[in-house]
Amino acid sequence: MLNAVTDSFRETLRARLPEAAFRPLGPAYLEEPRGRYHGTGGLLVAPGSTEEVAAVVRTCAEARVGIVPYGGGTGLVGGQVLPEGPAPVILSLERMNRVRAVYPRENVLLAEAGTILAQVQEAAEEADRLFPLSLASEGSARVGGVLSTNAGGVNVLRYGNARELCLGIEAVLPDGSVLNGLTRLRKDNTGYDLRDLLIGAEGTLGVITAAALKLYPRPAATGAAMLVVESPSAALDLLAMAGRRIGTGVSAFELIGRMGLEFLSEQLPEVRQPFADKPDWMVLIDLGLAAGQDPAAALEGLFEEAAEAGLVSDGVIAQSEAQRAEFWALRERIPEANRKIGSVSSHDISVPLEAIPEFIARGGPALARLADFRINCFGHVGDGNLHYNVFPAPGKTRADYEHLRGEVKRAVHDLVDEMGGSVSAEHGIGRMKVEDLERYGDPAKLAAMRAIKAALDPAGIMNPGVILRAA
Repeated sequence: MLNAVTDSFRETLRARLPEAAFRPLGPAYLEEPRGRYHGTGGLLVAPGSTEEVAAVVRTCAEARVGIVPYGGGTGLVGGQVLPEGPAPVILSLERMNRVRAVYPRENVLLAEAGTILAQVQEAAEEADRLFPLSLASEGSARVGGVLSTNAGGVNVLRYGNARELCLGIEAVLPDGSVLNGLTRLRKDNTGYDLRDLLIGAEGTLGVITAAALKLYPRPAATGAAMLVVESPSAALDLLAMAGRRIGTGVSAFELIGRMGLEFLSEQLPEVRQPFADKPDWMVLIDLGLAAGQDPAAALEGLFEEAAEAGLVSDGVIAQSEAQRAEFWALRERIPEANRKIGSVSSHDISVPLEAIPEFIARGGPALARLADFRINCFGHVGDGNLHYNVFPAPGKTRADYEHLRGEVKRAVHDLVDEMGGSVSAEHGIGRMKVEDLERYGDPAKLAAMRAIKAALDPAGIMNPGVILRAA
């Protein structure tokens, strides 16, 4: 059983930390973007070093006080707030925001957990390198949260998730000991990989305080195109064709449906759209090529072959970096339009690539048996990750469907599970999907996860109730 923060606990912690580590607990630390969860309060602490983080964790372990790690607050599954139970310590990494070092010849960057993702990208660019992880929230998401949720983003097709972009981590474990794993090595077979255990653990097994991140050469030439495809199945054939023609130069491959374009027109009419008549389906393909290669020529050749094969019927190839940025602005503002409308239920799912067309074809009719909905299906089809979001019919609000929200989620996730997919592709489990993990998770995997949690955090102080139900 956990204990709440008390005056005595506050005094103990104040004796162990400098005054700069204590900050007022404002509303932002008790909210999450979708408004589904609200924090219970507690004590906000913002350590300035790994040693100070360790002092906080040791103090909480001694007093059996829960810890909620807080990064940029951008998570979408409620992992950054504790809605019920004894008031916890909210552990913000915002003061640990330094890029400690950059090693261009090694293609490695060391950053503290509170460093904002965009700052990592800028530091890499200053060294003429690329840190390829890119998210809509990169201006506020922090390194620790990105790793703790194993975030993906738009470039997973080429560079992988956050886990693939991390060589080593420094972390504070639940007993307050420091894991000094900030290695820059690419080969290190010295036992269990605790880095991969803590990445994606959402703060339930420890607090990541710094990371060694992989950098890449900056592409000498970039390009992008919006291509109208006949169907999701045609999009998959186009992806395979692009891989055959262009190889690893394909950085991103995004599927966008008509409903997303309709929502943009309705809510964000200032966003320029590439086609006068909105297509049922289109893809955004992005290239990063080596010196001597011409992205525009590569995309023109791809379009010509795809048109001959009946896969595409129209397209626009970016003629400048500004137009390429305009294409991406359209894609990145779709979630903003979604939020303005208000979804009944949003789903971050993945299925095997071959199953994408069937999933989309079956999903609509399955939901139509419940009520009249609008479905905005879009996402990173290059890696099988779809954002399958369900919205009210015109003239209604999500409040009109609140009684159906659970049934909608169940219908979508049942279909995902039937097709061998995942109910959480890149957002994590948090608090929102604990029941889903119990329903769809492999029993052996769940048993192993519970055993790991019990071994590393026997008191259950680390982000209680996230991923695994609190005891």
